[in-house]
Amino acid sequence: MDKEEILNLGRKVIKIEGDAVLALSNLLDDNFILACEKIFSSKGRVVLTGMGKSGLIARKIVATLNSTGTPSIFMHPTDALHGDLGMVRREDVVIIISKSGNTEELMDLVFMLKRMNIPIIAMVGNVQSKIAKESDFILNVSVAEEACPYDLAPTASTTVALAMGDAIAISLLEMRGFTADDFALLHPAGSLGKRLSLKISEIMYKGNDIPIVSMDTSLKDTILEMTSKRLGMTCVIDKEGKLAGIVTDGDLRRLLEKKLEIKDLTASDLMSKNPKTIREFYLASFALQRMENYKITALIVVDEKDKPIGVIHLHDLVKLGLQAR
Repeated sequence: MDKEEILNLGRKVIKIEGDAVLALSNLLDDNFILACEKIFSSKGRVVLTGMGKSGLIARKIVATLNSTGTPSIFMHPTDALHGDLGMVRREDVVIIISKSGNTEELMDLVFMLKRMNIPIIAMVGNVQSKIAKESDFILNVSVAEEACPYDLAPTASTTVALAMGDAIAISLLEMRGFTADDFALLHPAGSLGKRLSLKISEIMYKGNDIPIVSMDTSLKDTILEMTSKRLGMTCVIDKEGKLAGIVTDGDLRRLLEKKLEIKDLTASDLMSKNPKTIREFYLASFALQRMENYKITALIVVDEKDKPIGVIHLHDLVKLGLQAR
């Protein structure tokens, strides 16, 4: 098999699975609405189960549901018949994933769940199957063909089941009014959590660490302030303590390039007016976005009276891993 044939096979698989997912949207009906409403109104959890590859897809859907505010667990069907069925509560809703809809272990589980009066959502590839007929809601995840040429390895069918799970999770997310702040509470670790929750007030330089000079500060003392605070800039304030401008390393370089007499210059002579500012209650990720948009390395944090109360620097945001992955 040559390189072109390998490439064409890869494209064929992707097309088959892509077409299957697109076709799925036409399979959604009132059962999808009713299933989502049942889960939304339930006071319990969503219990997902499936054999083999369907079980792996169920585990992924559990993870997506949990991370978007819908408490969920995975239950292996065989283990359920040997004691794990005790994890199911009467308030729970069960989703069973099966391509054939006739898997023996799952059918045995269905009968036990019905005895317990547990609502059952069947995510099946055959809506006329035994599991479908015994379930309360049927989600059709049938596919025209698998990408596997022998129709043995689940490929398109597992992709479609996963997409259906995502559709349920995101629909429930919207129904719950789940916000970015809610998401952040469930994802506190890593760069994702930081982007969603870390506020400027938590990481900005404050107090004596803020480089500040007055408008009449000499050039020499201005440079000393910038050097000692090591942020490559300094705030310039007026007599009332309000922000009047900013002096950066770039301003100093441009001044030296002009070769002017600098002996009597003050901070007000070389400061840039109307510097970019931000408030402390914004997310740090928003500060990063502003810096990237304006192509600057620092933002001055001001209060409601336009007085500088902090500085946030690009390097610190990058070190925290706030840039999008």
